[in-house]
Amino acid sequence: MPVIALLAPQKTAARVFAEYHLERLGKLGVLIDARFSESVEEVIGRLAETEIIISTWGMPKADAEFLDKVPQLRAIFYAAGSIKQFVTPFLWKKGVVLSSAAPANAIPVAEYVFAVMLLSNKQFWTALRGNSGGLACGNYRRKVGIIGASMVGRALIRLLKNTDLDILLYDPFIGKEEAGKLSVKNMELPVLMSESDIVSLHAPNLPHLRHMINAELLSIMKDGAVFVNTARGALVDEEALISQLRAGRISAVLDVTDPEPPAVGSPLRTLPNVIYTPHIAGSMGEECYRMADFAIDEMERYLANKLLVNAIKQESLSYLA
Repeated sequence: MPVIALLAPQKTAARVFAEYHLERLGKLGVLIDARFSESVEEVIGRLAETEIIISTWGMPKADAEFLDKVPQLRAIFYAAGSIKQFVTPFLWKKGVVLSSAAPANAIPVAEYVFAVMLLSNKQFWTALRGNSGGLACGNYRRKVGIIGASMVGRALIRLLKNTDLDILLYDPFIGKEEAGKLSVKNMELPVLMSESDIVSLHAPNLPHLRHMINAELLSIMKDGAVFVNTARGALVDEEALISQLRAGRISAVLDVTDPEPPAVGSPLRTLPNVIYTPHIAGSMGEECYRMADFAIDEMERYLANKLLVNAIKQESLSYLA
């Protein structure tokens, strides 16, 4: 049986792995409990025979020094989303198989945005403050714009297909054929920004995309439109966004900001047309168990020599969040 190490900080491991996950892992191989309180150095000595690592938030950086101490390592199954915090070229050079539970983490984010869209179209936020709003509302034939056919973007599209909302998409990597399969209208970003009643951002946080949502794009949004960001704050020129919000022309629902949380005194904390939530769209509570389930399912596929659902390749790092 393979030697499997559960390697993660104790606090995050407690959020993601339930007792039944440990039981599943124990049936797949010899399980080493390598949860640590402060540093991986507390447990690194236990990993010499480890062939498979399962981890989550706080996975140690897989650099040359780390890999030298885990010489038998063949695969890492990451029960969380982005792997960029710990991957290094040494991991790829060693030929370690890597899988992330990003598809599982995409589900609650998509559900959050879906709920926000339906409530926004019903003028929920203005009604909550005792104001009728006076704008057209409802969820029939209104246009929702999705920026990025990412895992979250695609999960959101699947949810929206059960409504009568018109789905607009901007993704430069999606051709007509794939857009047709998704049942969306793929268009240029300025067109999407100007035509949508609600715009939701799902682009990856890459250096060249910093402030991709700029003053010009925000200025062409419809009066009364809603901008939703559950991606990363750095993708948005927040000064430009605040300018439009101060004018009262649009509203925003922000689960992420730059910096995060908003700086003390930031108008994003006090403007009446801003709903700010503290990065809660992703997995929280028992939703975290979904990521562990996904990671263990992937491990089972790996051990059965089956195709992984979300194998991460080195060349994909240039566009992954």
